[in-house]
Amino acid sequence: MTRRYALYWLPAPGSGLAAFGNAVLGYDNAAGAPVPHPDGLGDLAAVTTGARIYGFHATLKAPLRLAPAAEEDDLLAMARDLAAGHPPVALGPLVVAALGPFLALVPEAPPPELGLLAAECVAALDPLRSPLSEAERAKRRPERLDPRGRALLARWGYPYVFEAFRFHMTLTDALPEPDRAAWLRRLTEAYAASRPAPAVIDAVYLLSQDGSEPFRLLARLPFGGDHG
Repeated sequence: MTRRYALYWLPAPGSGLAAFGNAVLGYDNAAGAPVPHPDGLGDLAAVTTGARIYGFHATLKAPLRLAPAAEEDDLLAMARDLAAGHPPVALGPLVVAALGPFLALVPEAPPPELGLLAAECVAALDPLRSPLSEAERAKRRPERLDPRGRALLARWGYPYVFEAFRFHMTLTDALPEPDRAAWLRRLTEAYAASRPAPAVIDAVYLLSQDGSEPFRLLARLPFGGDHG
């Protein structure tokens, strides 16, 4: 069975932000368990099927397969070293927004440190990444990318890195255009009702996926080197 890994940021377990996102997607990837959808939003199940596999997260290093000579412990050690030298990053307020056909939580005013953190994660872990298979490459729909996007995909295995990176926490699958405004309103209201506290990135999270199963948490790696 193929195992993939990803480096994400997850809101702290038990936080209002985690509770909101997990309930929207119907899955808690830290606990590896299903979560009931919010009252009045049970129909979310039909528009979160794909997003549920990944759980509520922000991507820092997109899912990858390990190179033949690499081991899981190598990846964990490299991610731990990255986290040990990194200061916290304050996200500021988040808002529900449309990213093309998807809805996601995004920072109202993204700090420049976010892009730098993501770039470090992409570059640091890439030596352990196996090259994309033809099937994996086709899944990224390179024909829809511009030349720069295709170049980033070829070099880094993912097109939305470096200058193309945008921090986001996906809330839905791709929605038909006529449905987006209604879902944007409903999720904006639900997010406001959750009274989220300001979020700070003070750790990165290594997750794994076996075959087509949902991603599950392997390790939380706090910034500053406290990994006890």
